[in-house]
Amino acid sequence: MSVDPHDLLVLRAVVRTGRFTGAADELALNHTTVSRRIQSLERALGGRVLSRAAGGWEPIELGRRALRAADGVSEALDGLAAEISGADLRPKLTGVVRLSATDGYSALVAAPAVADLQREHPELQVEIVTVTRRALQQRSGLDIEVVVGRPQVHRAEAVLLGEYVLGMYASERYLAEYGAPQTRDELVAHPLVYFIDSMLQVDDLDAPRRLVPGMRDSLTSTNVFVHVEATRAGAGIGFLPCFVADRHPDLVRVLPEEIAEVLPYWMVLRPDSLDRPAVAAVVAALRDRTAAMADALHGEPRAHPL
Repeated sequence: MSVDPHDLLVLRAVVRTGRFTGAADELALNHTTVSRRIQSLERALGGRVLSRAAGGWEPIELGRRALRAADGVSEALDGLAAEISGADLRPKLTGVVRLSATDGYSALVAAPAVADLQREHPELQVEIVTVTRRALQQRSGLDIEVVVGRPQVHRAEAVLLGEYVLGMYASERYLAEYGAPQTRDELVAHPLVYFIDSMLQVDDLDAPRRLVPGMRDSLTSTNVFVHVEATRAGAGIGFLPCFVADRHPDLVRVLPEEIAEVLPYWMVLRPDSLDRPAVAAVVAALRDRTAAMADALHGEPRAHPL
């Protein structure tokens, strides 16, 4: 039995969204039709193409091979449409790429990198999910993950993107009112602005409670931009990524020689992700942007003059 190209495109949508219902919405079909298409594909190929995982449907080996064919069908259709319309036939990136990353990396590294790429490839769509967590063992619906700390993953490729530094920061107004700590021991007298301890999923990010265990929590949040604004508002001393905090001239780096936590950004990819030109292009853009921002990611110590 021959393989129906429509079935391949349905498989592609199921893998991208992780769900039959998601594929149905994307392709303007109903759930039953999506299920029937997958069954038809499995009969034609003589085996299963998907397996159920915690995060949704994941392709197995036969499914990954079918996905490569599906990408070829999609690219051929795009090329045919361009030829018929008389459009520019130079290679174009199309489709949707979904990535997840931390708040700071998403906003200040990934978003500008993607925007630059889209100037050349306006039909490329990128979805950025902001989250601070360990790398997922099952990443249905995600093409790229950027995580803090070396990931422990199976059936995935992990690539070191670069490093960034976190330090202690306080607002000029806060330091004028409460004084600037001159030693690490003096930090204990000041409240900490940082992640909610009970909700922190990344062990590498627990540095301030390890470095200065006596600091009491003040305002805590799951979002790094809340940390920044709370620190600027004088809620306490924030433990902040330098590349985020250094954008604000009213924030002062405290004890930069003593408190400088260096952490790595890692990229995690499904084994088949780089077979898609759009994903490969986004990966390259993220790597280039991260490298170009190396100085900012490592921070520029600006100690308080007192």
